[in-house]
Amino acid sequence: MDPRSEVLLRQADLFQGSVLLVGLPADDLLGRLPDAHGWCWHAGDQAALEARFPGRCHFGVEAPQRGFDSAVVFLPKAKDLTDYLLNAVAARLAGREVYLVGEKRAGIEGASKQLNPFGKPRKLDSARHCQLWQVTVATAPEAKPLQSLAQTYELPLAEGPLKVVSLPGVFSHGRLDRGTALLLEHLDKLPSGHVLDFGCGAGVLGAAIKRRYPHNTLTLLDVDAFAAASSRLTLAANGLEAEVLTGDGIDAAPMGLNAILSNPPFHTGVHTDYQATENLLVKAGKHLKNGGELRLVANSFLKYQPLIEEHLGSCAIKAEGQGFRIYQAKRG
Repeated sequence: MDPRSEVLLRQADLFQGSVLLVGLPADDLLGRLPDAHGWCWHAGDQAALEARFPGRCHFGVEAPQRGFDSAVVFLPKAKDLTDYLLNAVAARLAGREVYLVGEKRAGIEGASKQLNPFGKPRKLDSARHCQLWQVTVATAPEAKPLQSLAQTYELPLAEGPLKVVSLPGVFSHGRLDRGTALLLEHLDKLPSGHVLDFGCGAGVLGAAIKRRYPHNTLTLLDVDAFAAASSRLTLAANGLEAEVLTGDGIDAAPMGLNAILSNPPFHTGVHTDYQATENLLVKAGKHLKNGGELRLVANSFLKYQPLIEEHLGSCAIKAEGQGFRIYQAKRG
């Protein structure tokens, strides 16, 4: 069981009523707290929780409409996402309790100060390298619309400026990361047909592809509901249309693709996780048509070329720069 869940269960008497678990891990916590409900935005965690606890976990970027007597926020990686989540639950819990739980190495001690706007925080427990904090909401804040927290910036592209809209918690929020910047410089000679932007984040690659190759069919896929929402905002800001999906990795992607482009993530929370990318490299060939192309940017220290060649075919390094490489391979 996740150590944060273990800390909650040390204080299980506090969570016997209708408690909302925000950003909960995909473990047995819902089974141990039978009146609790979850709010999740990670498609993989949601699928695992729905399989075990049907109807007890809400998926999306907005708080569930159902009522609850208290809420526990599992500390996410991004500070601005923590602010959004705390505000969303505190807005509905005047005079009641909001809890914040997280690992020490994720910064829970400092994050506890984000409870200050709602009342006087106090530490309830410290165990399993985690801490549990609690605040009684003195005055319910006004709920902030998620879109009001979006950050927008422009990219100068050959086809004209591209507006990028990102939401709290999305990879590279409010700025262009170096890997995507390198891949944007090498979108030439992309196959015609159906193109997938895998791990789409704020939709930078997908929007740029649709702008340059308007006749291509485009699908954007991410495991994170906040990323999918950001991609929809980016597409709308540029007058572009494409399919945006949430799903747990390449298994959720369409078949018969002509190209897959990706700047794949390798972090889950504060932990490093290469599984989604390795799964992509192993299975990309099943989703590509014959002659279909995989084009991927990754940190140079990640040795992906042998894995690509084992499962897809001959792999070339198309470009290198600032610690990144672009790999290009075609299904034979």
